[in-house]
Amino acid sequence: MEKKNHSMVSEFILLGLTDFCELQICFFLFFSIIYIAIVLGNLIIILVVKLDPHLHSPMYFLLANLSFIDMSLASLATPKMICALISEYKAISYEGCMAQMFFLYLLGGSEMMLLVAMAVDRFIAICKPLHYKTIMSHHVCIGLAFLSWTTGFVYTMSQMVFTVTLPFCGPNVVDSFFCDLPQVIRLACTDTYILEVLVIALSGLLSLFCFIFLFISYSIILITVRHCSSSGSSKALSTLSAHITVVVLFFGPYIFIYIWPFNRVSIDKILSVFYTIFTPLLNPIIYTFRNKDMRKAIRKIKTKNIKSKM
Repeated sequence: MEKKNHSMVSEFILLGLTDFCELQICFFLFFSIIYIAIVLGNLIIILVVKLDPHLHSPMYFLLANLSFIDMSLASLATPKMICALISEYKAISYEGCMAQMFFLYLLGGSEMMLLVAMAVDRFIAICKPLHYKTIMSHHVCIGLAFLSWTTGFVYTMSQMVFTVTLPFCGPNVVDSFFCDLPQVIRLACTDTYILEVLVIALSGLLSLFCFIFLFISYSIILITVRHCSSSGSSKALSTLSAHITVVVLFFGPYIFIYIWPFNRVSIDKILSVFYTIFTPLLNPIIYTFRNKDMRKAIRKIKTKNIKSKM
């Protein structure tokens, strides 16, 4: 009886992206290709960083972590969305919905802090080059990665600890392709105003802190690069442009979503697609095609594999 009072809803209905059959087929093909590209692209980065000794540096260690988070983030929502596009059953269990939200916020919070860690790495590499190897030791890299995941865990627990105790006894339709926390909260059979404010505040504070830190860090780095030699500054600018592009792509949609989290559903849905699907796709493209060391390592591994087959 106690379990029934806790939640009478056993599943949530995800409306997905569209109701039009023609668009569903197009979206199914399009997002299937996109998802395969996301998995392959991020796996290539992880494997190349692992296999090439020249990439065993703090920057590429953190990049491999970012690729793992991006691949996991896309895998939480995209496969379910793709299946729903060709299936009449568009539901997700109560437990599955809660688990999906937990891991989405875990990975989202971890990625924010990991981008901060990558900014710290670039700051030390460019502003303190003589002390870089001493400061950014292997233990420090492990510590930064651990801090990122710890921040993500604390972040998601702060969001979910109150959500899982909410009673859901009425409507169970979520106008999204995944369990979007703000929309799920609104379905609770109780006044959720305080919890809605808490979700906005916690998400906003973490996003704002990370964004301000990144903005200040990269501003200082760019000023420092201007005083470097032309050859060194061009390589540094190439690396920085990739980092800054990823930061803008990540925080732009993220901040916009949480400025108006409880309305503008159609806009939020588009931005959610960008955040959970296109950002994980663009990150490997940006870091691979704009990074000479990554391209060189990929060519080296290709050549090695071809020779071994011959």
